[in-house]
Amino acid sequence: MVNIRKCAIIGCGFVGSSSAFSLIQSGLFSELVLIDANTAKAEGEAMDLSHGLPFARPMEIYAGSYDDLTDCGLIIITAGANQKPNETRMDLVNKNVGIFKSILPEIKKRNCEGILLIVSNPVDILTYAALKISGFPPNRVIGSGTVLDTSRLKYLLGQHLNVDSRSIHAFIIGEHGDSELAVWSSANVSGIDLNHYCELCGHYNHLDSMNRLYEGVRDSAYEIIEKKGATYYGIAMAVRRISECIVRNEHSILPISSLIEGHYGIDGLCMGVPTVVGSHGVEKMLDIPLSPEEQQKLLASAETLKGVISTLDL
Repeated sequence: MVNIRKCAIIGCGFVGSSSAFSLIQSGLFSELVLIDANTAKAEGEAMDLSHGLPFARPMEIYAGSYDDLTDCGLIIITAGANQKPNETRMDLVNKNVGIFKSILPEIKKRNCEGILLIVSNPVDILTYAALKISGFPPNRVIGSGTVLDTSRLKYLLGQHLNVDSRSIHAFIIGEHGDSELAVWSSANVSGIDLNHYCELCGHYNHLDSMNRLYEGVRDSAYEIIEKKGATYYGIAMAVRRISECIVRNEHSILPISSLIEGHYGIDGLCMGVPTVVGSHGVEKMLDIPLSPEEQQKLLASAETLKGVISTLDL
């Protein structure tokens, strides 16, 4: 029987440990299992996190094994090689698909009925790989997609307009990578068309601003990696947000990555598009209106991912 309040994190590197830290503060789970190829690393992280529990909420945190996954409601996979300076997320493909080929069969053996949340990069390719290797139904295999990219866009727009970023409604969709695109055509600030709101704030060079903000989102990971070696706090908070939607059955709309079958004229791949997320994982994929230019960019992003998928042995 699935325990929705039991979570496992596979991979205790920067992203995995930061995600664990974010999740223990959320109060979502009563049990958190940490699994890593380096058992001592998982044990050390579990000890360190446990020592902060008097400041949080009661829960059990421990280093475990794949046998602990059987009743997990949510299994978060962050394991994989890190993205290096001047390396794209796509450069990581073969290394991390190989790692997934060792992890997913172990999960499959345990007949787990929980949800897989893929965070490792390149997340869209690895979400597709996880779906194929695990044999899980498509609704139970999701990737973090462009949830973080969308958050970055909202933050930068909030800074640009001097408005609370939570009042901004806009999406980054497509590949979590260089071919992603911003859906400017439906972006708004609390229901006010984005361009109109910009003009209310004295901003009129819309095209220049949109290009600058988009490039800021697209290139932010490269800049962070160059400055500090890795990105992990932002994605850890994105993991927490996705987990909230699942555990609380929120039916919230997030641009997660999951299997696309016929939406936007795309079939047979995973990438970030607005999706209703609840306790069963993917509930409904939404075809939000796109301008002709945005539709073409999304198809181009899909072709980028299809090209990589075609080279994989899955």
